Order: sequence, then structure tokens, then C-alpha cells
Amino acid sequence: MICGLAPVAQGQTHATVLHAARLLDIESGKMLAPGEVLVAGERILEAGAAVRHPAGAEIVDLGDRTLMPGMIDAHVHLFLHPGAEDLQTVEESVPHRTLLAVAAARDDLMAGFTAERDMGTEGAGSADTAVRNAIDRGLFPGPRLRISGNAVDILGGHEDANRFNPEQHVLSNATRANNAAELVAAIRQQFKEGADFIKIYETGPDSVVEGKLATVYQYTEDELRAAVREAARLGRHVAVHATGEPGTLFAARAGVVSIDHANQLGDETMRLMREKQIFAVPTFTIFEYFADHAATPAAAELERRMVELHVQEFRKQLAAGVPVAMGSDVGPFPHGTQAREFALMVKYGMTPVAALRAGTLNGARLLGWEGQIGALKPGYLADVIAVEGDPLQDIGALEKVTFVMKGGVVYRR
Repeated sequence: MICGLAPVAQGQTHATVLHAARLLDIESGKMLAPGEVLVAGERILEAGAAVRHPAGAEIVDLGDRTLMPGMIDAHVHLFLHPGAEDLQTVEESVPHRTLLAVAAARDDLMAGFTAERDMGTEGAGSADTAVRNAIDRGLFPGPRLRISGNAVDILGGHEDANRFNPEQHVLSNATRANNAAELVAAIRQQFKEGADFIKIYETGPDSVVEGKLATVYQYTEDELRAAVREAARLGRHVAVHATGEPGTLFAARAGVVSIDHANQLGDETMRLMREKQIFAVPTFTIFEYFADHAATPAAAELERRMVELHVQEFRKQLAAGVPVAMGSDVGPFPHGTQAREFALMVKYGMTPVAALRAGTLNGARLLGWEGQIGALKPGYLADVIAVEGDPLQDIGALEKVTFVMKGGVVYRR
């Protein structure tokens, strides 16, 4: 049982009882039947098989569904949508992209994602600050957001405009920094403009050489240490796009908070990630999408080979005890469809309960909201969703969200 007991706050007259056939106790990994959650204001007062029904409380009967914490996607791009990524960042104005980001945030929330980490605006600068703040003020529906502003990259790096005519001086999709001093300057600017954390591109481009992933690192270990140290000065973190060695090892040694994509991690990297509790964020869905939507058969074959190698490495990471947080890289594929990531994590080696924890408890830790979201517990923010079926038996149930509450406010019913 996870039932608690707390009085309805003085002067708080409205309470809601959510009732369903089941409730997921994510910490124990057990399914309670039936399930109920008592909500007052923005907080959970009780949760369990049965809760108090205060006089005048609204009873919401969700029938044969499962109550569970709102899902958390630790790798999204609100400012991207399906289509030619390089072109949309050049052709679409920042105001236009910001409006699309607001719509994307709404779609993600309605799909049951009540918290997200936006991993770079891809050339829209600090526009995600405005989106986060507007959502927080209740102007638009959307998840709780941790934002990075523009990601940081080197000259000619992963997100630079390398395929355009250089005489056109097309801007990079990231903020440029070529050494430790420039990294520190870029980080200070990002925080000034409202970023919650820093995203750095540590590797790229990727290829397969003699059956193995090959990728070029972009920053040295010392440069990454300087970035981590500067972020830590303000109590913040650095997350990296890093697909393989040695960039992943440099990042782990430097003390980043997460290694996103993590297609290839060496033994020492995995040991450090386990010891330092650095999260791997595998983002399988984006690789699957790119393989299914490649421009040529050769490109599709390369993407499929990348997925195969990633799966082999992922199983090693699970065996080594590397902590995992769910992140989909949604944006290049349609917003609101990223629950597919849970199905792929299970397909490639995680148990359903471990995948669910990756997208709830672990996501809350990674985003800095541990003890506030990610579980249905007294005192937690009332981020509650209901899904058809039992996700412990069929992880695909997470793609069938029928009810969404964030902070005690019902957004989908």
C-alpha cells in the first residue's frame, strides 16, 4: 500500500478522488486493485487501493484503467517537427517555430507526458524560456519543462551548417564554442537567458567501420570538466549528446548528468556511470524512425545497422547496472507518439517495471524533481494519468492514455 493520511488544507474546499480498476505503485513495482488517488489543490493527499472520500469531493470513475504517475521524457525537441531538419531551422522564423513548440508541448501533455527535458532549440536560441514560462503561468497547456536553450557545439561540429554553401553563412543550429574559455562564456550566456541546464554535443558524425560504431569526439575531457565545473558553480548540470567512445568516456569522467543516445559505452565508462549515477538515455525511437524514413535504401541499411549495434550495447549496459532514463528524441518524429520508446526499451532487454521506472522515478531524478513527481505518493504534485489495460502486462498500454492531470488540473478526460 502507498496510502498516506493528510488533512485537506485549511480553506481548501475542493477535493477530487480518482478511481480506477488498478493503480501502479511504481516504487514497489506492484499493481493495486482497485486504485484510488485523493487530490486537493495541486497535491496528492492519499493514494492506494482505497482513500478517503471527503464530503463534497468530486469522484472521477475511470473504469477499467490503470492510474499511474505522469510519464517523463528526458530527451525532447519541442522546436522540431517531421521533415528536413536542416531546412526547417533555416526556412522557419523563430516566432513561427515557437508557436509550433507550444503546439508540440500540448500534444506531449495530452499523450501523458507531464514533465520533459527539452534538449536544445536547434537554432531558436532561448525561445524555450518563453515556452516554459508561459506553461508555468498557465497560459498554455504543456508539461513541466527543464530547458537548455541552444545546445553548444564546435565549429564544423554535429549541428553546424556543414552541408550548405559556406558563402551563404548559414548559422549553426547550436551555440558555437571551440575551447574551455568559450564554453564557459557560452554557458554563462545560456543561464542568463533562462536555461535550466546545459546541453553539449560531444560526438559526431557517426559511422560503422568494420562492424563497429565509429564517432569523433568534439571536446576534450578537460574542456568538458570546465563546462561541468561552471554549471556546478550555479548548482546546474551538463548533459551531452554522445554516441560512442572516447567521447562517452570523457563525459563520464567529467561528471555530466546524462549521456544521451549512448550507443556505445566502454567498460570503464559504464563503471563510472554506475558509480556516479550518470544516466544513459537510449533514444531508440528516433533511430527506428530514421531507419523507416531514410532517403535511400543505403541510408536505411546504415540506420538499421546502427540500431542493431545499439541494441547489443544496451544489453551490456543493463547487465553492468548503468542507470537508464527514458528519452525519445521526439521532434523529428511526431510529438505525442513517443510512448513508443517504452515498448522499444522492453523489446531490447528491460523489464516493463524497469522501463516504467526509467520514465517516472529516474526521469524525476534526472530533471531535478525527485520527491515531487514520478510516483503517486502523499505530498507529491498531482501528475496522474490513466491508461487502458495493465502496462506491467502490456507496455503498449502507455500508448493508450485516456486521462491526464498535471498539478491537480485535468487536461484530458
